[in-house]
Formats: sequence, C-alpha cells, structure tokens
Amino acid sequence: MTASPTIEVQAEDADLEADVTAWLDENWDPDQTVAAWWRRVGEAGWSAPHFPVSWGGRGYSRRSPRMVQAAFEQHGALPGPAGLGLLMAAPTILSHGTPEQIERLVPRVYNGTDAWCQLFSEPGSGSDLAGLSTRAVRDGDQWIINGQKVWSSMAVGADYGMLLARTDSSVAKHAGISWFAFPLDQPGVTIRPLVEITGHALFNEVFIDDAVVDDAALIGGVNNGWSVTQTTLMFERTGIGAGGSMRGFPPAGGKGGFLDLRAGAAVELKPPPSGSKVVGLPELIELAHQHGRSGDPLIRQKLARLFAFTRVGEWTARRSEVEMAKGGGAGFANLGKLAQTRTLKLSGEIGCDILGAGATLWPPDGPGAGRYAEALVFACASSIYGGTDQIQRNVIGERALGLPREPDPLKGTPFAEMSQRMAALFGRAS
Repeated sequence: MTASPTIEVQAEDADLEADVTAWLDENWDPDQTVAAWWRRVGEAGWSAPHFPVSWGGRGYSRRSPRMVQAAFEQHGALPGPAGLGLLMAAPTILSHGTPEQIERLVPRVYNGTDAWCQLFSEPGSGSDLAGLSTRAVRDGDQWIINGQKVWSSMAVGADYGMLLARTDSSVAKHAGISWFAFPLDQPGVTIRPLVEITGHALFNEVFIDDAVVDDAALIGGVNNGWSVTQTTLMFERTGIGAGGSMRGFPPAGGKGGFLDLRAGAAVELKPPPSGSKVVGLPELIELAHQHGRSGDPLIRQKLARLFAFTRVGEWTARRSEVEMAKGGGAGFANLGKLAQTRTLKLSGEIGCDILGAGATLWPPDGPGAGRYAEALVFACASSIYGGTDQIQRNVIGERALGLPREPDPLKGTPFAEMSQRMAALFGRAS
C-alpha cells in the first residue's frame, strides 16, 4: 500500500473540499453504470474543475483536478474520465471552435463517451512539426486525408484524433496547416501499436489512406491550424507540468468496454501495470522506510532535492496561472514541462536507488510488481513527448527572454518548394 499524496490547498481552492464532499454525499450512486455516472460528473463540472464555469468547469485552480480525484477516491466514488480529450482536445475546441462544434464535441469528452488521441507527429516531422506532409484535399463538404502519423499515444482506443494536415502547399510551411477533429473509426484508417522499451504499447502509428473528415470538423478555420496547434501544445505542456494526467482508469470511450460496467464495480478494478508512471514523494519516503534506507544520507539528499523540485514546479504553475490571467505568461507552460521532466526522472532514479539490485527485476517479479524499474525507463520519454527539452528551452529563450531567433534561411519558402530550396542550399554549402 502506497501513501496517498498530500496536496496543499491553495487560497483559490479553499472551498473545494467542502464543495466536492457535499456533492458526492448527495450524488454518488455505485449502482449507476460508468456512462451514467460520468454523465452526472461531467454535467456538474467535476470532469474539468479547473476550467471556468463558462467552459463547463467549476473555476478552481489548475491543480484542482488532482484534489478532486483524491476526494472522489477517499469517498469511495469513481473519479471522472481523464485522457487527452480532457487535457488537450476540449480546451482547444473551446478556445477556437464554433458554438456548434463545442456543443457537439466537448460534452462527450466531459462524460467520457469519446476518447481522443493526438495525430501531430510524423516519421519525417517530429520536432519540426510544421514540416508535416499529411495532406487534406477539399472535396465539397468533406476533406480527403492521406498520410502517416506516429507516436500517437492511446490511438488504438481512441474515437477521435486531433489531426494536423497540410491544406495548402503553396504557402510557407507554418501557414498551410489545418486542425481537424478526425473520426478514427472509418475505412482508410489503420492503427498499429508500437511496443516500447517498457514492453507496453502506449504509442501507435496511424496510416491514413483516402479517409474523410467533414468540413464541419475543421477547428479554427482553414490554414489556421498552426495557431490552433499552439493552443493545443500550451494546454498539453501546462497540464503535464501541473501534474495533469494523460491517462485515466477506466479509460474514456467505448472501446475498452467499461462504460456499461456498474460504477461501484469499476471502483474495485485495479489499473493495469502500464497505468501510472509517476512515483510521488510520499510513496518514495514510505519505500525508504520499508527498506531501511531512510537514514542513508544520499537517499535523504535526493529526497530533499525531489521535494524542492516538486515545490518549485507547483509555484511555477501558480505563477503561470496569475500571469496568464493578466494576458501574459509566455514560456511558463514550457517551464512547467521542463520541471515535470526533471521531477519524473529524479523520482524514478530514487526508487531504484532505494531498492538497489532488486530494482532491475521487471514486472511482475520486481518490487512493486516492477513499478520502479518501469518508472525509471519510462522517465526517458518525458524529455521528448510534448516537445523535447531542447524545444522547450528555445521557446523560453525566444518568447520569454526575448533572445534572437535562430537564423532560418528557409523562412517564407512555400512548402512545395522546400525540397528544391534545401537541395540548392546544400549544394552551395558543399
């Protein structure tokens, strides 16, 4: 049994505990289905308590989802749905979508009906996201999509994808991209899981061959996808940096088969070993006591460092909220993402230091069913997903500190001419 995390209540969340407890006392019904219970949770604003009331939330701080989840669990109730739809898709659509798009797509995220994945990265455009080559061609009221995406977390269980596609190759690469709410369950979409170093297949590659998406699913307007994408990435980095979760259990959407399950029975289910990769400070302190390492000066020093990193991350998240409310905050989402990377890597390292050689045992034989070995290996990914650490530092330098941008000899070049232009530059350089 691991220790429950202690979460400091902020001033703006002072009423949250009483608010959520009173609501659960009145509404928790273990005999409802998961779908019915999540619908009730979503309609009450508890799926996204950190969103403003006008967005269907309850107006609490960005850290409030963790507090709400802890309150639900302490009450014995099933927490609301999580996932990429809540972390990125819903706030992006709320920021850029039409009233019709918001009404059609967002409530289904709040009530767990639809699961989402991110269809951004491609084999030839990872950190250079704007270099993507997936194409969208207009055909009446629809767009025909062709291309390939990769590193698409949870795509195999998703109903929709946040799809970036090139809708105009005659303009510079950033200017000809559009953002679609793309339905995955259709002919022409093939999803193949990718087994990672952890042994799990969180990532997927997605092949799109003459698939279609309605023009009504184009979010933010044609060729405005790069601006919409910045919103998506901001919510991703901010959410991850503040401790937001990309995963939940049971998973949202109907493909996992959980929506018709009795909510009380779902509470008793344990997430699979590939669930949480986050090893918290209270859990590590308890682990050190259990294994007689709490007096080890090196372990104590690392635990103190993790405590400092965690607090700095929390304070950065709070400052980000204040700055964003004033219309600023450039770079804070990136700082939060870097803080999350640093914390994840150190926590995995400490867990394995405490366990010693036993930490090398893999699931299910290792300590904690191999949880700490897996956490250490998975932590490497934190410096890549959501934008690499190098990308985060570039953004901070250019947008927050005002440092000069790196020279770009291809700036303004139409995407259709990029290959020719690059060949010309390479020829001169040689």
